[in-house]
Amino acid sequence: AASFGAAPRGNPAVDSFEAELRGALGLLRRLGGAGEAQPSQHDVHRRGANALFNIWIKYKSKLPEWYYNERLVQVGDSLARIKEYKLALLHCYERYLQQFVSVNLDDIMDDVHQFKSTFFPNGFRDKNAALTFHALQARNICIYQMVCSSDRNLHNQESLQTCFDVLTSLRLTMQVALPQENLCWLVYNGTVYIYTICRHLMTIGQSAKVLEYLLWASICMESSIPLLSVHYLTWRATLYTAVSQCYFDCQASIHGEVFARRGLIKIDELKQLENISSSPENSETQKIFKEATLKMSVMIFKRAVYESRRKSKSSQRGPRVSPKGALNLQWPRTVTERLLVEMFDGAAAQFLAILEALSDSSRNVLHPHPPVPDETEIRDVISELFSAGLEILSGNSLKKQKGENIFVITAGKKGVSGDAAVKFIKLAFSYEEWEVFDSALQLVVNFLQAQDDPTWKKAEMELKLLTLMQPLLFPRKFERVSSVSEDNSKEASPTQGSEKTQTFREGSLKCEEPYNDLTILATTVFSYVSTSQQSVHPDKEILFDVIMCLWQKCKMELQQIQTSGSDYLEYIHKYKAYQWVHILWIINEVIEKSCIAGTNVMFAEITLCLTTVLENIADS
Repeated sequence: AASFGAAPRGNPAVDSFEAELRGALGLLRRLGGAGEAQPSQHDVHRRGANALFNIWIKYKSKLPEWYYNERLVQVGDSLARIKEYKLALLHCYERYLQQFVSVNLDDIMDDVHQFKSTFFPNGFRDKNAALTFHALQARNICIYQMVCSSDRNLHNQESLQTCFDVLTSLRLTMQVALPQENLCWLVYNGTVYIYTICRHLMTIGQSAKVLEYLLWASICMESSIPLLSVHYLTWRATLYTAVSQCYFDCQASIHGEVFARRGLIKIDELKQLENISSSPENSETQKIFKEATLKMSVMIFKRAVYESRRKSKSSQRGPRVSPKGALNLQWPRTVTERLLVEMFDGAAAQFLAILEALSDSSRNVLHPHPPVPDETEIRDVISELFSAGLEILSGNSLKKQKGENIFVITAGKKGVSGDAAVKFIKLAFSYEEWEVFDSALQLVVNFLQAQDDPTWKKAEMELKLLTLMQPLLFPRKFERVSSVSEDNSKEASPTQGSEKTQTFREGSLKCEEPYNDLTILATTVFSYVSTSQQSVHPDKEILFDVIMCLWQKCKMELQQIQTSGSDYLEYIHKYKAYQWVHILWIINEVIEKSCIAGTNVMFAEITLCLTTVLENIADS
């Protein structure tokens, strides 16, 4: 091997190394997408991991150093692509970084000067600098992915702290790389990693803590000259939007709007520079500027639509427009709709602005409540937003503007996306806007049931669960909701679509004994999670809330069974209590099949309760 020198080609040691490496990676790739690991697969994985470990030790002294180090990082990337994050971290990235430091790597991540002197002793123009930067970033991502695989919802405080440590480490790496223009790709990758992790943390209520990292990512994009080009504008606007969203999540809406306006100024500055330095904009460039401007405008509208009404108070208040009463009125009909038309072109952009204005990170779909704060002006704006959204979904706004009959909801890029329409219905449920909920449900279900793509089945399932939850969450309003639904069915033309919607709501309009509605809900959600396709299962958040609802409704009854003493079976038959045991069994099966057992301690309580009931029945 030594006689071949630095060139790897033709080196017998290199050929042997590559052949063994292919064999080890082949074993590990064979497990990719295999689902739940079987004992035989554990054995294959162990063999692959051991082979990889032995290869690095065996060939370290036989290969050129530069080649060995390069392959360490490349193999780490290959392992990360097949989700073997632990092996990539321990056997590749950290093994590569051990050449610089023998102590714990995290111990030198606090001091930028020590960081530079440790990992870049020869400066940043060294040929290995880019590889070292890449290994440092990839190490952080592997650590984050390992945390997610063991604690996806970050319930453990240690998991949460690890995520913030990763963010801090990524920021340090970007800080050091930022002055080097040739390393702009590392800065860009760093912003992507920071955004991904921060978005995850925002979903669990950590917006206040991630704000500084998203701000840092935005400033990095502005500070790197190569990243200031139009090519990266869409991504820069996405980061600006995330920062604004953080401010809104922290109840600092004024700062969210100010930052969005700042983003709009930055976009306009780039547009002016582009006009000066180049030929007239092509269609692609125009599209990039339009999308970036839209993102900022939506965040500005999110606050402006409410604040403008607060300032004007009662001077602009008019009569509330109900969905039925709006049929013959000219669009735009309200102050809110006029603001929409002024700020946004087209139904899709207007609908996006409505969704963003109604979205609130503190809201949970299956925990509906009226708007907060409970101000008359805010309630009016929310009602007008829902009315405008329904008008756009139905196509009426376009018909009134253009005199055309256009079907707005689409599965493609044009019009209002099916996903956006489904989100609108969930928001209507969350705000208890029942008239809008029922009207929009009919439109969207017709669309969903006409789609062949199985991914739309997930949305259809979730909407079905909402209709089944409605009478359980609001038993007093149930009669009114039923009558609205029946009226809608009568008014609708006798097409196949309206019949489908009536069938879709069937089961949620029966008002009998309490456990009947619960049984229908339980058996429905059980059928949904019994499909082998995980991608079409309802969202974990909705599943959790459905299980919580079922558990809370039958918990009292089950406690009475458990306290009935020696007359266990007699009590069960006399009061038909076996219905509640049946529901409890279904809940337990749903928890197991949907793989959410480890996400909440309440699920252990449910399983223990079922075990106790069954054991007592057996003893009786």
